[in-house]
Amino acid sequence: MENIQIVPWEVDELTQDEFFVPEYIETMAQDVLKHYDFSVQSIQVITTKADKGGLIWKLETSAGPKSLKILHRRPTRSLFSLGAQEYLVDVKEARVPPIVKTKDGHNYVEAGGKLWFIAEWIEPLAPVTKDLEGAKQLCNALGEFHRLSKDYVPPHQAEVASRIYKWPRNYQKVINKMDWFRNIAKAYEELPASSHLLNVVDQFEEQAKRSLEALNQSSYLELAQQGNEYWGLVHQDYGWSNGQMGPNGMWIIDLDGVAYDLPIRDLTKLITGTMADLYRWDTTWVREMIKTYHEANPISSKLYDIIMIELSLPNDFYKNIKEVVYDPELFLNDPATVSMIQTIVNTDQTKWPVLEEIKDDWKGVE
Repeated sequence: MENIQIVPWEVDELTQDEFFVPEYIETMAQDVLKHYDFSVQSIQVITTKADKGGLIWKLETSAGPKSLKILHRRPTRSLFSLGAQEYLVDVKEARVPPIVKTKDGHNYVEAGGKLWFIAEWIEPLAPVTKDLEGAKQLCNALGEFHRLSKDYVPPHQAEVASRIYKWPRNYQKVINKMDWFRNIAKAYEELPASSHLLNVVDQFEEQAKRSLEALNQSSYLELAQQGNEYWGLVHQDYGWSNGQMGPNGMWIIDLDGVAYDLPIRDLTKLITGTMADLYRWDTTWVREMIKTYHEANPISSKLYDIIMIELSLPNDFYKNIKEVVYDPELFLNDPATVSMIQTIVNTDQTKWPVLEEIKDDWKGVE
């Protein structure tokens, strides 16, 4: 087993369910559990990332419920995340799951070319309500998470995961992909969704170009130069499933993708996703979400300007349409793609009056 590397696996939908785990990984799990000072009564698959080689189990143990997780990223990258989780719990007393140490005091076990770790299973946890009050609870918890994550220094052997200086490159990538989308739609112009995509891609490309221009004229670089530790960590996958109500307040889970970044990246993703779920942009919701975040982690006027620029980027269009690159025929043949494009366009039309109304809300805020 020592030389076997964990690799992504395929699930045969006819003979295997979504929780299928290759036998060699189950054998590895038993070996990993020998490094811990408790006995295991049961082990249950909670979720798999078969396409990446990741996995989460729930354990019932003699020391209470735990989670066992295979981190699918490079071990040096995973060290960054584990160090962050330990820092948040031990130094900042944040409501994130504590890591359970091995018998010899380590945070993890390395097996199959991946890092495995065990954390406390926090219960009960429940999603907040899908209304404005729930959105505000998520934003407040997110602001607290960002504030507590400041000054984190990763272990010396970890690679530094930082996205702070990558914003212009990411904006340019969105612009470049618009051309990909256009060329693919032209190459498959006979498929049902192609004409719909071609009808709208120009307007979203123009939005992305304006956003990049605004970013280049903003205080972005000045803010970025304050550095990794000044800004702290973003979660990168934050929402109703990874921010949940539990003992003593809101808990934030699944920290394996954390990275240094301007913190409002998480906030703008949350706002954009929430507006997409509403099928319209709502001034009250956006204002209240930003205000509630600000109460936990203050936003300067310069950072607020970056929020406005980030919200102007066609993030929802890009996120949903980029699937066309992987399987153009399947994507452009799917009737759902046509209705999805129309929904995105309709929702986008409601965004601009909201951004216009709130753009000066932070004037004079230091």
